[in-house]
Amino acid sequence: MTQMVTVAALQTAFSEDKNTNVSRVTELVREAASKGAQIILPSELFEGYYFCREERDKFFAWAHPVEGHPTITHFQKIAAELNVVIPVSFFEKAGPAYYNSIAIVDADGTVLGIYRKSHIPDGPGYEEKFYFRPGNTGFKVWKTSYGTIGVGICWDQWFPECARSMVLMGADLLFYPTAIGSEPLDPDLDTKDPWQRVMIGHAVANIVPVVAANRIGTEEGQTFYGHSFIANQRGDKVAELDRDRPGVICASFDLDAIARTRASFGFFRDRRPELYGVLSTADGTL
Repeated sequence: MTQMVTVAALQTAFSEDKNTNVSRVTELVREAASKGAQIILPSELFEGYYFCREERDKFFAWAHPVEGHPTITHFQKIAAELNVVIPVSFFEKAGPAYYNSIAIVDADGTVLGIYRKSHIPDGPGYEEKFYFRPGNTGFKVWKTSYGTIGVGICWDQWFPECARSMVLMGADLLFYPTAIGSEPLDPDLDTKDPWQRVMIGHAVANIVPVVAANRIGTEEGQTFYGHSFIANQRGDKVAELDRDRPGVICASFDLDAIARTRASFGFFRDRRPELYGVLSTADGTL
């Protein structure tokens, strides 16, 4: 059997105007669909600047509940029109709580569910703990029109437990929307290579394609380094954008062939979960 799917990652710079940003992402979604993409990944929190650079309470006004969220509703219409799947990143308000969330919009425009970012960073330029509670959904996968996908959000991409969990739950493909770039306290630190390597490691260790979408541009002194990429199940980068260029990258995968390769490698056959109790501890003490 052959189950082919074509995926895409989008990369662009953003402004402080939400309508401009949504329009820009919409144009890129249309471009990706015109190239045959069926699952299309925009980057993290694309409605505006990456506001987590600093702790300012005015940004809580940017959050909205899932129900009636205008950006999600917009991309539901686009997904149905183009017959594509779109994971939509957004700042979620849930009662008095706030989350960094993603809505999985299927190809008929249906919202299949919500994932709330599990790992929340806290450091200069990435002060997300001021804004977001740690997600309470657990890791999730969704059976879309074009295969079962798992989505982690930015900081999640550094944790092998997240990737392994999603593949154990049946993910055929892993997607990571992200916003990452320069470090305000260490201008000479460039994390682009380790950022890519850790996700390539997830691809190899789980025999699964990985799609990562980052932003570009400079926002009030913080520069985002782009390099959105797609890796195959061997960890080969099969498509990549550079630091400055907006655009779309696509790649096609045979999910049935990848499933056979995953089985033949034996990583999941030879796992010893009864020995992994230490992974459920905070400090290695059982």
